[in-house]
Amino acid sequence: MILAVVLLLLVAGVLAWASERFVGANAPRVVSLLAFAVGLAWTISEWLGGPAATGLYAAQHIEWIPRFGISVALSMDGLSLLMVALTMFLGIIAVVSSWDEIESGHGFFQFNILWVMAGVVGVFTAMDLFLFFFFWEVMLIPMYFLIAIWGHENKGYASMKFFLFTQISGLLMLLAILALVFVHFRAGGEITFSYKDLLAADIDPGIAMWLMLGFFAAFATKLPSVPVHTWLPDAHTQAPTAGSVILAGILLKTGAYGLIRIAVPLFPEASLDFSFWAMLLGVVSILYGGFMAFSQSDFKRLVAYSSIAHMGFILIGVYAFNEVGLQGAVVTMVAHGFSTAALFMMAGALQHRLHTREMSRMGGLWVHAPRMGVMTLFFVVASVGMPGLGNFVGEFLALLGAFGKNVPLAVAATVGIVVAAVYGLYLMQRSFQGTPNPDVAAMPDFGARDMSVMILMAGALVWVGVYPQPVLDLAGATIATLMP
Repeated sequence: MILAVVLLLLVAGVLAWASERFVGANAPRVVSLLAFAVGLAWTISEWLGGPAATGLYAAQHIEWIPRFGISVALSMDGLSLLMVALTMFLGIIAVVSSWDEIESGHGFFQFNILWVMAGVVGVFTAMDLFLFFFFWEVMLIPMYFLIAIWGHENKGYASMKFFLFTQISGLLMLLAILALVFVHFRAGGEITFSYKDLLAADIDPGIAMWLMLGFFAAFATKLPSVPVHTWLPDAHTQAPTAGSVILAGILLKTGAYGLIRIAVPLFPEASLDFSFWAMLLGVVSILYGGFMAFSQSDFKRLVAYSSIAHMGFILIGVYAFNEVGLQGAVVTMVAHGFSTAALFMMAGALQHRLHTREMSRMGGLWVHAPRMGVMTLFFVVASVGMPGLGNFVGEFLALLGAFGKNVPLAVAATVGIVVAAVYGLYLMQRSFQGTPNPDVAAMPDFGARDMSVMILMAGALVWVGVYPQPVLDLAGATIATLMP
């Protein structure tokens, strides 16, 4: 069934592309919504059905290239299920957020959204490293087109920068995969790309460190972490709203997932030796991202830098090397997917109405659009880590895990929460509070369609913040097997 879901998204993409010509401009959006709704319903049904005795909710294995030990091995445990469900849900959000924004090429636009998400589902479920890399590359080209075709004023520069950063880091991962397979072949005489087989590979510690760094570079770039973060602000700023929702809500999580699923379990000793430096990069990302967010005048660029700061909490949680820190990283992945996707949806809605992203030209928008103001305030408060909401639970657990590993780094990371409150309130004050800008004409507020998805995301953050146990339980069984 996992392969069927991936194929559903791929086929739906082709149908969406073709439907514009034969049915009309609204047809591609309907096709996308139906595909993501079916995928979300399937994921929820698997969750409600419970795991099998193996701990997996779904699994599939098909021989592909047996000569080289390559197979279509897909499985979904609790961690994968969380990420796939988030993917399907935010797919619906991406379609709704672009409903009125995209004026041409509706079919090809939805095609690219669906194909990006198909690649993401493959990444979250692949249990063969060749297949993992294949889906990793499937995500790249459609995302490039989303930015390059439907982006804003500097879309060409931003899309090429995104492509080069992702492609070069992906090449490092490919080299690391091939080297790992070769090392395993030299030790056991078997060529295989199977994740389970490679977990048991006997690797020289010196070689393991270099292989781990190849994977870490690829995943840290996609996360992203300082100093390989510079593609993100440009990509977010220039991408259409749906592209920003997908980037922030989903694609960044593939980097975090890769660290949790591949880099740490495959090379536990090397990862442990590298943990201080990884946590240090996480702390630098938190502080640098926060201070850079505060210095922005562009709404979308501020939210983009805030994402770099939030990803820093994931990095310190993963490399704290304890269950609490890893749980915090997973909860942060889920909560950040909702809160930042909502803020980018808000930024896109404001740009569509006002034709600007500059907060200095927005002042006092609450007068014109109180519903948008209330939603922005809620998600800003969530993003800065207000207790009772999902982001607080994730960041608190990540910091608690970090305290168990390295107290000075954990204290430095805690400063990032204060910085987040400053730039969050700064965003709210500049855009929605203060004296109304006389140059801003009355603009339409959110309607029923936009408010419905905003309320769904707000409800999800409240649920994770008040009752995170289902998320912790889903991730817990997987984390227990991945702990070195």
